[in-house]
Amino acid sequence: MRQWTLSLAVVALIAGTSFAGKYNTKLGIGDKAPAIAGITAVAGDKETTIDLADLKEDVAVVAFLANHCPAVQLNEDRLVDVAKSFKGKSVKFVGVTCSATSDDEKNEDAIPAIKTKFKEGKYAGNTVYGVDPSGKIGKAYGATRTPEFFVLDKTRTIKYMGAMDDSVMDEKKATKNYLKTAIENVLANETVEVTETRAQGCNVNYKR
Repeated sequence: MRQWTLSLAVVALIAGTSFAGKYNTKLGIGDKAPAIAGITAVAGDKETTIDLADLKEDVAVVAFLANHCPAVQLNEDRLVDVAKSFKGKSVKFVGVTCSATSDDEKNEDAIPAIKTKFKEGKYAGNTVYGVDPSGKIGKAYGATRTPEFFVLDKTRTIKYMGAMDDSVMDEKKATKNYLKTAIENVLANETVEVTETRAQGCNVNYKR
């Protein structure tokens, strides 16, 4: 009887445990996305704040970025193309950088530089991009690279996480856009076939 009781306890423990992903040590597919709130952000030509809980869209795409990162720079136009492809649909792109430690105009990852990026058309209209200098949000998501993406459904459950496509550093060699496909699947209430890939790019520069 003791052995049976112990077995039930082990099963209950496993059932209540959230397993991390193959490449993400913090989160797994099917987990609720950590909160994003109270960080200064830019949307178009306006300064604002981000609160993930207030977003009404059916899909939220959380993108960990860093303007100084060459891999992010190589993906900027691709990200704009993906975002624009969902214009008029219930999709919101939420950029977050954990690299900015000051608002110095020379800091590529600070708010002034993000405003410039929007003016240059590097981010689409359905995008808001904020700064998390503490790094708490990035660490909660287990983000280790820029760029790194998380696709969330209406309940803000994680449906995809990882890279945008299968050739981060060379757009011409890209054959599979995991991000766009995952968004389309979630919008259509379909199963996401590829749920996780290895994010590639620059290391996230967390404040020490």
